[in-house]
Amino acid sequence: MADKALIAPYGLEPTRRPARSASYRRVLLCALGGVLLITQANWLLKTGPVSVKIPLHAEEALQKCRVLDIPPGPPPDFHLRKESDRFVPGTKATLIKNATIWTGGESGKEVVTGDLLLDKGIVKAIGRVGADVIASFNVDELTSYDVEGAWVSPGIVDLHSHIGVGSAPHLSGSSDTNSHAGITQPWLRSLDGLNSHDDSYRLSISGGVTTALVLPGSANAIGGQGFVIKLRPTAEKSPSSMLLEPPFSLNGTEVDPSLPPRWRQMKHACGENPSRVYSGTRMDTIWAFRQAYEKARQIKESQDDYCVQALAGNWNGLGSFPEDLQWEALVDVLRGRVKVQNHCYEAVDLDGIVRLTNEFKFSIAAFHHAHETYLVPDLLKKAYGHPPAIAMFATNGRYKREAWRGSEFAARILADNGLDVVMKSDHSVLNSRYLLHEAQQAHYYGLSDNLALAAVTSTPATVMGEDHRIGFIKLGYDADIVVWDSNPLAIGATPKQVWIDGIAQLASPFTAEKPASLQRVPKTPNFDKEAADAVKYDGLPPLDPETSTKGTVVFANVSDVYIRSGSSLERVFTATSTENPGAVVVQEGKVVCMGLEWACLVGDIRENAIVRDLEGGSVAPGLVSYGSPLGLRHIPSEASTTDGFVIDPLLSKVPNILGGDDAVIRASDGLLFGSRDALIGYRSGVTSAITAPVTRGLFSGLAVAFSTGAAHKLQKGAIIQDATSIHVVISMASSVSVSTQIATLRRLLLGAGGGELGAEFKKVAEGSLTLVVAVENADIIASLIALKSEVEESTGTRLKITISGATEAHLLAAEIAEASIGVIVTPARPFPSSWELRRVLPGLPLSQDSNIGVLLSHNVTVGVGSSAQWSVRNARFDVAWAALESHQELSKTEALALGSVNVETLLGVESEDVDLVATKGGSLLDFESKVVGIISPGRGLVDLL
Repeated sequence: MADKALIAPYGLEPTRRPARSASYRRVLLCALGGVLLITQANWLLKTGPVSVKIPLHAEEALQKCRVLDIPPGPPPDFHLRKESDRFVPGTKATLIKNATIWTGGESGKEVVTGDLLLDKGIVKAIGRVGADVIASFNVDELTSYDVEGAWVSPGIVDLHSHIGVGSAPHLSGSSDTNSHAGITQPWLRSLDGLNSHDDSYRLSISGGVTTALVLPGSANAIGGQGFVIKLRPTAEKSPSSMLLEPPFSLNGTEVDPSLPPRWRQMKHACGENPSRVYSGTRMDTIWAFRQAYEKARQIKESQDDYCVQALAGNWNGLGSFPEDLQWEALVDVLRGRVKVQNHCYEAVDLDGIVRLTNEFKFSIAAFHHAHETYLVPDLLKKAYGHPPAIAMFATNGRYKREAWRGSEFAARILADNGLDVVMKSDHSVLNSRYLLHEAQQAHYYGLSDNLALAAVTSTPATVMGEDHRIGFIKLGYDADIVVWDSNPLAIGATPKQVWIDGIAQLASPFTAEKPASLQRVPKTPNFDKEAADAVKYDGLPPLDPETSTKGTVVFANVSDVYIRSGSSLERVFTATSTENPGAVVVQEGKVVCMGLEWACLVGDIRENAIVRDLEGGSVAPGLVSYGSPLGLRHIPSEASTTDGFVIDPLLSKVPNILGGDDAVIRASDGLLFGSRDALIGYRSGVTSAITAPVTRGLFSGLAVAFSTGAAHKLQKGAIIQDATSIHVVISMASSVSVSTQIATLRRLLLGAGGGELGAEFKKVAEGSLTLVVAVENADIIASLIALKSEVEESTGTRLKITISGATEAHLLAAEIAEASIGVIVTPARPFPSSWELRRVLPGLPLSQDSNIGVLLSHNVTVGVGSSAQWSVRNARFDVAWAALESHQELSKTEALALGSVNVETLLGVESEDVDLVATKGGSLLDFESKVVGIISPGRGLVDLL
């Protein structure tokens, strides 16, 4: 990216006479032909025998015929515009000075250093902005913003979002993502369900997202029409006023029929979702597609036949122009005027859709999710018209069967095969505020930097047909601009300011100074072998270590070593210079020497050891996963691959043979070792997990701590601690009232329980067992604090209570600290998905501090968890990001503790045999390092990866 840095000779250009495009000429010729035809018909009526009766609707029908096959696109003089159609009168011009501008040009390799002038809602100058241009503005007409070399990019473009139709917080009254009224419904429109009060708009803008394609959901084979919106609030406050280039006239927006039409968007879906919703099979879904497209083809052919006669003046018996409001959008698909966005995962479904496109002669704009596309690139190239782009997640996979073979290397593999790659959010499956993080991860796993940033800017803009105005920083393009606090591909990159249509969106943004190391494009590790194996093994490469040894292993060229010391971490070694690197020597899984190489590598140790050069990397305690059902599920949506759910006594009758209402379930009894999520987590430095039984009610059970790299339960070191803590869930989402849940907990803590449940809560009341309460809402947390005080006053014993989830804990940070309650924030970055999570503390740039930062500032012991098992692998990045975002300046030791020793302490883990992780090229928290080894004293070996 940076190799193209230059000062471009860009500036304000003189107005030029627009070139006439081929489509423009076709429109003009057709119009002239129509005029001649009507003139001839009128002449015949006046001068000769009446043989043809011209209907009253003739001109309207001819107009439709003339434009049937005009391809969509901008008007030929679009780039000569002086003002955006979305310009808000009174908006000041903005001069962004001293910027490092990633323009999206030159295949994403162009970087311009200089200034950027925004005026009238568009980009007016890039690079050098002359003094005469600046002087042309009155003082009160121009705002200058010196960004001091900061990175600037086009606004983030989300190709797949349900923002507004699946609103946050989720409420039944605003759930408009899917219709279940029929498997093919091309007549539905996401615009008709777009909620302008979604809390997500503000949050997503704060992550740099400026434009989103809002699609219907994937319940149906044909779910309906999508619409492109700008996320900024408008004076009209209506969904229609958010639209970018609506394809037809609505609410006063007129589309000139003499100009090329605008692109439309359509959602398709195949595979598991339509099958599940309509109790069908893949065969049923493909047949539904074929039926719908056959209907559309019949209408299209009847229109074509009609127009042949109408344009020839043969009106006798012709009747009205054949059209059907329900099917007109699908007819437009066949005419090449609709961007089809197709949710499709597996090769079997991809193949079915490719065949469909060739049968009915239409193109797919993009396959979405598309977890197996990297395995079948040649198939994609057989699609009608052109190969589809691939809109995907970076690492989100294995959550259902059709996502089982997803790979973190898919983006780079697809790009290597010449296919366009887009990273998307599927908001709110992923919070689109962090869509840029998908590009960062794709880059980490091997996608080139220019294509990674393009994957959330210029490529999605091109795929949706809006690349004539968004996705790039070019003269005349929409003034959708983001100034970043670090390189956009660096972990935790956050906007300092966002402009949409030239309007600044962040009223009083909070910023933090990022280190110089984050101002450049990260150097990514080498994953060539792993990427090749993903293809070689058809998406399921072996996840076993390259070598497991009890012998001597030397980790050389070590910069830092961290170890656990009681309930904290300690840095015990730091290399003072590259000339005096450190070494760690391991025998039978135990560290026997750590220090300078000359002190540890004595005698013939090197000759009798496996040596790994860490290239300035580090050795640190492994991270600990908590918050997901890791170890109890292989494929979450497939019940036959999971441990299942606990029977809750408040919701159901518990069988007497189980112990009735006094039963306590142990997660250790249901552990499923060797899941791909666990093994991928292990290879990413998450060496252990603490997992509680999965419940739909109040009672969960006793959690277990286990090794994520173990093969089975009986293997040495597989079970770290059989029972760590007892877990309950208190939520407003339960069918039982919160007050009932609290009352039940009160009775148990005050000794009213019997049997095994009573015995375990007696331990809690005595302070010997940790009680972990999953809770999000501040009001419920307040009730728990009061309950803790009440029980402690009654028993005279200090309780050990940890709350997890804790989205609204920042509102009670002082009270939580005073009550000596620990907190595991899960997930690390908040989203107001439901009512009880709505009071998020968003963090930079919307607030100076984060939930984690506020808790730490009150000396609360804080851990960081993962809410989904697929995301366990990203724990190291979550911890690094949390540390960067905290207003408290955390040392690397304190940051590492957030994801390791703090979690163990808060969940009652007492083992001292802590695994250590060796990383190459940086520390465990660096976005440039790679995990290459696990030192496991509990299992007495070293795994080399």
